[in-house]
Amino acid sequence: MYKIVRKKELNPTVTLMDIEAPMIARKAEPGQFIILRVDEEGERIPLTVADFDREKGTVTIIFQIVGATTEKLNHKNEGEYIQDFVGPLGVASHTDGLKKVAVVGGGVGCAIAYPIAKKLHHLGCEVHSIVGFRNKDLVILEDEFKAVSDKLCMMTDDGSHGEKGLVTEALRKLIESGEKYDEVIAIGPLVMMKFVVAVTKEFGIKTVVSMNPIMIDGTGMCGGCRLTVGGETKFACVDGPDFDGFLVDFDEAMDRGTMYKPFERHKHEETCNLFAKEVK
Repeated sequence: MYKIVRKKELNPTVTLMDIEAPMIARKAEPGQFIILRVDEEGERIPLTVADFDREKGTVTIIFQIVGATTEKLNHKNEGEYIQDFVGPLGVASHTDGLKKVAVVGGGVGCAIAYPIAKKLHHLGCEVHSIVGFRNKDLVILEDEFKAVSDKLCMMTDDGSHGEKGLVTEALRKLIESGEKYDEVIAIGPLVMMKFVVAVTKEFGIKTVVSMNPIMIDGTGMCGGCRLTVGGETKFACVDGPDFDGFLVDFDEAMDRGTMYKPFERHKHEETCNLFAKEVK
């Protein structure tokens, strides 16, 4: 069992938790993920390591409430426990040798982008962070990004916070203004990463994307997280989750990502109804 030592609501649908897991905290690196189960009968879900504190022995996770398991997890409070917390899994993000990087995050994907920006900053890399949200109410980790970025572009679709527009527009503007990046790292919705890659391809800038499709066992045995990269089948859990954005088949990944949405929605509603009955 793993203790929840801190819980914080970042916005109405996104929650941060610090989990007491000293062995994982000791080994975790940006870009890796964990797999958890809320209770004995729960499903396994992957969540990216959003941060870690080796001294305190805690691992930070940030999740969006979209399905049954994240709904159950969000009903847990500080001092309570979750059943399983396994990791770190996946290949850590490659950060060595980079001098100047643009980190592009979209929505809850910023929870994955932040630890990468943080590590690059600590390594002495010049970090330009471009983060985008639908509106000001959904903004997360703004102060954290400011602390680790030499330049921060805050974008919202409706212009309610920062600049109005898309992260791709901000990225193009920076590149066309003369900024020279060793690499662009994009993390967010698949469609966002697809169009970030479309921009960077024009300028020949190496681009890394983080692919977080459906995962089950996290060890490459089930094949649930397969995707096509450069015409070859890869498994996000063991080969990734980071891949060369120029080689990823985003259309296939987006098609696969919608396969379970109706089931996910039904299970979420079912779980919400169960909690509502408990309250009564």
